[in-house]
Amino acid sequence: MPEMKFEADRLLLFGATGDLSQRMLLPSLCALHADGLIGNDLRIVATARSEMSTREFRDFAREALEKYLPKNRRGPMADFLNQISYVPVDATTPEGYDELAKEVGDYHGLAIFLSTAPSLFEPTISGLKRVGLTKGNARIALEKPLGTDLESSREINDAVAQAFTEDRIFRIDHYLGKETVQNLLALRFANILLEPVWNSNYIEHVQITVAETVGLESRVAYYDDSGALRDMVQNHMLQLLALVAMEPPTSFDATAVRDEKVKVLRALRPAKPEEVVTGQYRAGAVDGKAVPGYDEELGKESDTETYVALKAHVDNWRWRGVPFYLRHGKRMPERVTEIVIQFRCIPHSIFEGRGAKTEPNRLVIEIQPKENIQLTMMAKVPGLGSEGLRLRPVPLDIAMPDAFSDVVRRIAYERLLLDLIHGDQTLFVRRDEVEAQWDFIDHIRNLWAENDIQPKIYAAGTWGPSAAVALAERDGVTWHDD
Repeated sequence: MPEMKFEADRLLLFGATGDLSQRMLLPSLCALHADGLIGNDLRIVATARSEMSTREFRDFAREALEKYLPKNRRGPMADFLNQISYVPVDATTPEGYDELAKEVGDYHGLAIFLSTAPSLFEPTISGLKRVGLTKGNARIALEKPLGTDLESSREINDAVAQAFTEDRIFRIDHYLGKETVQNLLALRFANILLEPVWNSNYIEHVQITVAETVGLESRVAYYDDSGALRDMVQNHMLQLLALVAMEPPTSFDATAVRDEKVKVLRALRPAKPEEVVTGQYRAGAVDGKAVPGYDEELGKESDTETYVALKAHVDNWRWRGVPFYLRHGKRMPERVTEIVIQFRCIPHSIFEGRGAKTEPNRLVIEIQPKENIQLTMMAKVPGLGSEGLRLRPVPLDIAMPDAFSDVVRRIAYERLLLDLIHGDQTLFVRRDEVEAQWDFIDHIRNLWAENDIQPKIYAAGTWGPSAAVALAERDGVTWHDD
């Protein structure tokens, strides 16, 4: 199927008054406008349930921009706001869509962004279809969660497919918009140094950590229904795993890149009960401040997990025998998202007779809060010394803000919104990827149900249950916590 390559001159933004819109979408669009990456001819039609006029919404948007977008990135904010109009629509009812279509008007290309609850996807698409806003050059972006399991994901995708072909569906995983995540592809496939050793012959294991210091915050209802496994592992973490493990694509385009990612996801071995640890935090201290336990924040007892650690295996030629350790938790000691590539020991050390100890090389790709790539190499400690030759691991850092100090640091959604407008699907998730991810996750959830596995307790401000430490240490592996 040929890709639908057209540039949108209309952007229809659902959920325009929501938190995501205020924090990310409106600031991203304003920043793109300030940099001249979207023109004055792009009309933005915002919609939500809230009753307000266009003028009132522009005031609302201005407040969001002043709060969440640095002053030096706003540009001529009044010009940007004048490109926005607002139409109130209750997505659960047919009313309002005719007025919405009238406001959108005739378009050369229409980009629709659904920042709404998944339960609203089907009625929203039905409403759009009825008034003709799915015809011609129209494409749609969907925010997660795309279902709660494989079955519900298929139902959502089937509903969307009734109005949009796959080449016009843009499923968002905002991690793919982060610069360091995209740089992982450049690191692997633009440097001959790494790719020859990017396999089981040279790599001992891989760790992927997404640690958060926050608790429930404002996501009480959603999170207790979802849990850590479905909220973070199913999408973000499995996408990171796929980028680490994928074969070199034939080109940097949407089809080639996503073809290789889905091969990895389909090669994931079903997890065993002993390869998964689940936990839930209790009261403790984070950054020296006392914080309540999950049950206290929720106001009731719950068996929802706030922590998951697992050992995954990619059963293909490149990765056979290399474990991938994944962990995610809330109320961790620090906020960090990173990928650790642990290389094997050298086969023979010529320095043992001189008393020098060697350590295996390690590549650490930090995604947030810092963006950094660090490769640890062995080097001789300067000096004569009577105790013999000494070696020490030395980090070689590529600090992204320092290396690219002349380049604007962007919000992840800037990249994704711009690609949506231009029609580039490379950094968006394809249906078969989503379904392969759910297949892996559903198996784990079934294991928990069949074996009555309950979350293990861990104190807030720690790195999770002791069982997670044991999960790695059984293989002689230590989690990268420093």
